[in-house]
Amino acid sequence: MKIWINNRQRKIRLDLAKIRRKIGKILKGLDCPKAEISLTLVNDPAMSHLNQTLLQRRGPTNVIAVPLQGGPFPEVQPHILGDVIISLETTRRQAKRYGWRFLELLDLYLIHGILHLVGYDHEGSEAEAARMAAKTRELFKILHPELEEDIVWPNWK
Repeated sequence: MKIWINNRQRKIRLDLAKIRRKIGKILKGLDCPKAEISLTLVNDPAMSHLNQTLLQRRGPTNVIAVPLQGGPFPEVQPHILGDVIISLETTRRQAKRYGWRFLELLDLYLIHGILHLVGYDHEGSEAEAARMAAKTRELFKILHPELEEDIVWPNWK
C-alpha cells in the first residue's frame, strides 16, 4: 500500500501520519491492500480553481476524486487508484454547518473520495447512491466505532 499526502494549505494543522493510517484502514476495509493513492489538502481558492477546471463547477467544494483506473491501459498500473483532493477550509465550514467535528467530517470526505476512486457513484441512480451510503457507513464505523448510529449524514447532492 502506497499513500502520498500533499498538504498545500497552511491554515489548518493536521497529523498527516494519523491521516495516512486512516486511509490505510479505509483501503483495507475495501480489500485494496496493494492500492496506491494520493491525497492533496488544499484551501478554498485552490479548490475553486480545480472544481472549475476539472468539473466545470464554480466555487469551492469539499472533495474531488480523480480516478486513474479507467484509462486506455489500466493493466499497466492496476493498483493506482487515483487522487483525492479535499478543501480543509470548506470541510471546517461544513463541519460547523452540519454539527460535526472537523476531523470526523474530514474522515467522511476521505471515505467519500476513495469510494469514488474504486467505482462508487451517488449521482447515477438511487440504488447506486444507497449502495455508496451503506459502504460509507460501514467504513466510517471502522474509523469511529465509538460513535452512535444516529449520525445525521450530510446530503451529497
